[in-house]
Amino acid sequence: MYGSIQSPNFPDSYPKNSEVSWNITVPEGFKIKLYFMHFDLEPSYLCEYDYVKIEAEQELLVIFCGRENTDTEQIPGEQVIMSPENSLSVSFRSDFSNEERFTGFEAHYTAVDVDECTERNDEELACDHYCHNYIGGYYCSCRFGYILHSDNRTCRVECSDNLFIERTGVITSSDFPNPYPKSSDCLYRIELQEGFMISLEFDDSFDIEDHPEVTCPYDYLKIKAGREEIGPLCGERSPGRIETGSNSVQILFHSDNSGESRGWKLSYTAVGNPCPVPQPPKNGKIEPVLAQYSFKDQVLITCDTGYNVLKDDIEAEQYQIECRKEGTWSSNVPVCKIVDCGAPVELEHGSVSSDSGDNLTIFGSSIQYSCQGPRYHMYPAINNSTYICGEKGLWVNEELGSKRPSCMAACGQPLKPLPALLKRIVGGRNAELGFFPWQALIMVEDLSRVPEDKWFGSGALLSESWVLTAAHVLRSQRRDSTIVPVSKEHVTVYLGLQDVRNKRGAMNLTAEKIILHEDFDPWNYNNDIALVKLKEKVSMNPWVMPVCLPAVGQDSADPEPHTLGLVAGWGISNPNVSMDNAVSSDLGMVSDVLQYVKLPVVLHSECKTSYKSRSGNYNITDNMFCAGFYEGGKDTCLGDSGGAFVMEDPQSKRWVAQGLVSWGGPEECGSQRVYGVYTKVSKYTEWLENKLES
Repeated sequence: MYGSIQSPNFPDSYPKNSEVSWNITVPEGFKIKLYFMHFDLEPSYLCEYDYVKIEAEQELLVIFCGRENTDTEQIPGEQVIMSPENSLSVSFRSDFSNEERFTGFEAHYTAVDVDECTERNDEELACDHYCHNYIGGYYCSCRFGYILHSDNRTCRVECSDNLFIERTGVITSSDFPNPYPKSSDCLYRIELQEGFMISLEFDDSFDIEDHPEVTCPYDYLKIKAGREEIGPLCGERSPGRIETGSNSVQILFHSDNSGESRGWKLSYTAVGNPCPVPQPPKNGKIEPVLAQYSFKDQVLITCDTGYNVLKDDIEAEQYQIECRKEGTWSSNVPVCKIVDCGAPVELEHGSVSSDSGDNLTIFGSSIQYSCQGPRYHMYPAINNSTYICGEKGLWVNEELGSKRPSCMAACGQPLKPLPALLKRIVGGRNAELGFFPWQALIMVEDLSRVPEDKWFGSGALLSESWVLTAAHVLRSQRRDSTIVPVSKEHVTVYLGLQDVRNKRGAMNLTAEKIILHEDFDPWNYNNDIALVKLKEKVSMNPWVMPVCLPAVGQDSADPEPHTLGLVAGWGISNPNVSMDNAVSSDLGMVSDVLQYVKLPVVLHSECKTSYKSRSGNYNITDNMFCAGFYEGGKDTCLGDSGGAFVMEDPQSKRWVAQGLVSWGGPEECGSQRVYGVYTKVSKYTEWLENKLES
């Protein structure tokens, strides 16, 4: 990789008639650097006598002769000679005389690494994208998305699997409009459904390497459409528009390992056989509206508001047809039929009438719903009960939408008006039949137990299917605090009952489901509220009608102190007393005929103070209120457990269940300051609504 050469006999004078050659070679990837440390040869014109000749690749690089201290001849001085490649030849020649005893020369050489990335000008050997130099050689690499060719120099692309299946598109050579990759074979396939014909439109920017005498010997495009082959194509003249007449086209683009041409770009479209222009149906339209329709074009048929598309006896909001390859539509254009909402659903306990008189049920027709008064009213309450046949084929109300109302029994409106709440009724009075049409007698009887379990309570009818009562009436008798309802098979509900000794005219009903409040506390009777769902729907009559509930969201509206409410019952306050025993015993507070009493609501603080003064631990919660007289009295004890404490709503004049008979103090009922405690129903309106709707 390095060394030195000297003239013969150096540093003594060189001999006459001498001719010596040195061939210096280093590995590929290196050049040879040669320089002289001493030079002393016989001067002569054009170095005719003695000289040193340096050659490379059979070409003369330079001839030196003369002495270092003269400038009459060509001497190397400090000149450095670089070989163009990796070999160099040095020759020394002396003639027949050396009288002045010239001492000759001494030269040194070394191998120098070649930076091929900057010095290589040969296109066939230069890197296509990136060049990386190292000592003794170099290597090439490619940009992302390219692959190094087997020549380790050119960069090609993998482009043999380009599939186009859309009806329109754009295809270009790789990197267009920059020069396309070398040494590549790209295949582009357009595959459409049979019936389409593909047209190619080449951009004016068309540049593929060609030859002036030979047709496309380097790079070229070939197009195959069906059995026809077009090309090869090259040069700078765009092929323009090509009608292939086929639904399948293959485009092959070949490039060799040289050239810097910019490539090509084309757009393609596809058309099919034309279909006749469809006409829109009466009261309808088609979209899109085009001057001409061809294969695979689709048309959407819709109708005007209040009409539906009718096809094969099936109505729909829209219908779509498609142009087939034969030039015909996939179906005939359907007709538009006016929407018919059909006969409106009848309301139980109500009726429906047509506003037009001819019972039309088509779009725009209107009907009126009504309920059988006065025992039934419309729920929910709406200002306008008119329903109009809408565009969707549904009867629609401006307030309820497509939801149908129902006829609910009118609540809190006994046919016989209750007496005015002006003064106290001492000892209670007999209730005439129809005074309290919501009053229910609940009998619980479990004959499977020994001894038999049997007790009674009261409740209030809320609707055709639901009865409201206290949770402790329907809780299974247990020694622990678990909350388990009695079995529904053991519950009987009597409605329309006035005299317990004569049940023949009363309704005898069974339970389908019993719901106790989840948070009922059997120790302090907090959340003492429950529901019974009846197995059979109740048919309302003048003696059986529901009571109203407080409006949802009025849980903070407590019954006002000192206002009067009514409680009805048979006076059965002891759950262990049977009805027959209660009526026949001498309890002094039991009646075989339904009685009622007026009781004032007691100030909450007074009630709490009253029970704090008693022996035992009593808790008057916010879910309770008290009613009764300070001085006591037997009429305070008249209500049955679970019965309703009703008050008249001053606005609607309806009777509302504000409380449920829950519990009383330890002393004998009727003692001074022993008030009755009631479940405050207004606290549970949302709970009741959720349960009733479910």
